[in-house]
Amino acid sequence: MVIPGTDRVREAVREGRVRLVLLASDASRNSRDKLEPLLRAVGLRYGVIADRARLGAAVGRAPLSAVAITDGAMARRIDELAFRLADAGGREDGPRREER
Repeated sequence: MVIPGTDRVREAVREGRVRLVLLASDASRNSRDKLEPLLRAVGLRYGVIADRARLGAAVGRAPLSAVAITDGAMARRIDELAFRLADAGGREDGPRREER
């Protein structure tokens, strides 16, 4: 399952339902300040990927700053495709993992 939006993502993280969080590269400082400390505190994997418009479009929504993935298999596959391929390609403008 995909959970869209910063506030809904925060709620799902607190409930322990999230396996991976994707943050938009152009998310506001306020949105990042709401999520990143929480994600680090719970040790949850997250990455910065695409801009708000592309992240929203990827899940059929208006621009979004954050999306959570609750399904473990889906989270692993996104990690593999988005981050490992980007790491191998060395693109500086592509997806990147943030330190937890």
